[in-house]
Amino acid sequence: MGRGTWSWIVPDGLWEIAEPLIPPSRVRPQGGGTQDIPDETLFAAITYVLVSGCAWRQLPPCFGVSKSTAHRRFLIWSRAGVWGRLHEAVLHRFDDAGLIDVTRVVLDTAHVRAKKGANTQVRALWTGASRVPRCTSCRTRTDCPSSSASRPATPTTAKG
Repeated sequence: MGRGTWSWIVPDGLWEIAEPLIPPSRVRPQGGGTQDIPDETLFAAITYVLVSGCAWRQLPPCFGVSKSTAHRRFLIWSRAGVWGRLHEAVLHRFDDAGLIDVTRVVLDTAHVRAKKGANTQVRALWTGASRVPRCTSCRTRTDCPSSSASRPATPTTAKG
């Protein structure tokens, strides 16, 4: 694809890595429907949305793919694990070419299971009413309903 129609959005060689990872489209048993859009075109459209950060509804018409089709296929491929396998395949290619240096590595702990972590939520201790007024421009005015000076103490705001 690098030199083809979608070379402006999909880098050289990426389609060749991704193509074998994409599951085959399901054929409708009853037939009918619209003609299936080539996976190469859908891959370029999905790549465009992911790289540009635009919403699916802003997918340019040059792809010839509806936003719902692109999003549906993105979900199907996501459930099939295409993106994780593509990431691994690209990393293996870079590693084979000697382009990865792991002397500095950052680990994102959001993806690492805490084996000895607590399974229950711990509630924070109640520290009493906040002394910070809701309105910062009128701390001492008594005519402002947000001012701490104008509120009488209630059981929930009085210090116990």
